[in-house]
Amino acid sequence: MKSTLATTILGAIAAATGFACAQNAPQNSELLNKWKDRNLYSIQAKMLDGAPADLLQYQGKVVLVVNVASRCGFTGQYAGLQKLYDTYKDKGFVVLGIPSNDFGGQEPGSEKEIKEFCSTKYSVTFPMLSKEQTKAGSGQSDIYEFLGTRTGKLPGWNFSKYLVNKKGQPVAFYASNVSPEDKVLVKAIEQALGLTPVAPADQKPEGNPPAKSTDTPAKNPLN
Repeated sequence: MKSTLATTILGAIAAATGFACAQNAPQNSELLNKWKDRNLYSIQAKMLDGAPADLLQYQGKVVLVVNVASRCGFTGQYAGLQKLYDTYKDKGFVVLGIPSNDFGGQEPGSEKEIKEFCSTKYSVTFPMLSKEQTKAGSGQSDIYEFLGTRTGKLPGWNFSKYLVNKKGQPVAFYASNVSPEDKVLVKAIEQALGLTPVAPADQKPEGNPPAKSTDTPAKNPLN
C-alpha cells in the first residue's frame, strides 16, 4: 500500500514539476561521429525474453520508442499504446517498449515479471525489449545513446516517447504526460505513415497543442 502511494505521489510530482520533460543529451564530436551514418534499424538489442532482437526487422516501419515502467503513475498508458499498435500495425507501425528502472525505481522486477505484468494486466502484444538504461553515461543503451545524440533529448521520466520515421531517424520527442491518445501524437504517426498530408510549415496543427513539457518535433543536430 505504501509503495503504491509513493509511486502515485512520485508520478504526480514528476508531471507537476516538469521532471517529465526531456533532459538534455550529451552532444560532442565523438558521439556525433559514432552515430553520423547510423539509424535505429542498425542497432542490435535483446527482446524481453533474452532472445536477440535485430531491429533491422522494423526497417521501413514507423516506430514509437517508449521507456516503460510497471509501477509508474503513467503505467496506464500501456492500454493506449496497445490501442495505437492495434490500430496502425497493419499500416507499417510498431511500438517498441523498453523497460527502465531509471526514474523513481519504478521498474524493479525481473524481465520475466515485467513480461507477465504487461501480458496479464494490459494484454500487451507489441514488441518489448530487455530492460535498459536510458540515462546518459556508462551502461546507457545504444538505442538511447543514438536517439539522444540525434535529437539532443533524453527521457526525463517513464513513458517518454520518440517517433522514428521509416528511415530509422527520430522526428519528434513527446514527454511522459503526452498520452498515446493525444491528437498531436496520433496525427504525427499518421503523417509519418503517409496516411495524412503533412501540414505546411506555417500552418498550425489541428487539435489540442501538446503538453507544456512536450518538445516536438525534435531537431536533428546532425542535419
